[in-house]
Amino acid sequence: MRERHVTRAAERLFLSQPALSHALKRLRESLDDPLFIRTETGMQPTPRAQALQPVVQQALALLREGLAPPAMFSPANSTRRFTLATTDYFEEVMYPPFLSQLLAYAPDISFSIELITPDVLSEGLEQRHVDMVVGLDSQSALPSGVIQTPWMDEELVCLAASHNERVGEALDIAQFAQEAHVELADISGLLPSNIDSCLAQHGLTRRVISKNLNYIAAARVVALTEAIMTLPRQMAERFVTMLPVRLVEPPKELPALKMTLIQHGLYANEPANAWLYEVLTEFAKGFNHQKEKSLPE
Repeated sequence: MRERHVTRAAERLFLSQPALSHALKRLRESLDDPLFIRTETGMQPTPRAQALQPVVQQALALLREGLAPPAMFSPANSTRRFTLATTDYFEEVMYPPFLSQLLAYAPDISFSIELITPDVLSEGLEQRHVDMVVGLDSQSALPSGVIQTPWMDEELVCLAASHNERVGEALDIAQFAQEAHVELADISGLLPSNIDSCLAQHGLTRRVISKNLNYIAAARVVALTEAIMTLPRQMAERFVTMLPVRLVEPPKELPALKMTLIQHGLYANEPANAWLYEVLTEFAKGFNHQKEKSLPE
């Protein structure tokens, strides 16, 4: 309407003149109004076209606003509370330094920690009751729409009581299967543990005498029995300083713990979730670097 000339209007819209003419024809037919009349001074809008102008301008403004990129997430100014469903290992070993680092530049952000349950994976992520699942071992079967990405690998070791004379400094896979075991109860409702899958590949099974909900309770059972426990090295090293237990090298066939980040595809590009994913990824890189520096040469 501003140009009042079909060719110039087409140029502004990056359309050909015939294309704009056809579009104008369809609009005239739809509205049953000529919209523009050719006069001595050029194309002039009809009263119907003039009435439409503010409505169309408002609609275009709303469309531009809706199509604009979402506002950047500002951790320094945010009061967002994130909910993480995590493993006992993440909460005990990694979460305290992770939170400490974040509060240095995002002082008003807070977190709630929940257990990883079947409901979290099937509904909690989709309904946004949980923002991210952190530290779960890699899974081949997850609910539709859920995104799983590798996050961090951790070496597994065995823990045995200091008085346990059945177990030496290392275990082969046959002896490993023969020993009594303590393990964490899997409440995620997913696949069998990678340890049991590994044993099954070698035609072996193990006897689990106790399934516990957290590592400290499981480690105390180990300290008072002749059972062994398989867990991430950094968690095991903590128990060596707390309880009468010692480290035992596990069978070389056992896979490493391959921890993941799990989120729902509906929210993966939402600025706050994208920021959370980024800071968790960067934290893992720094955490692994610290582990490498602490290894004996």
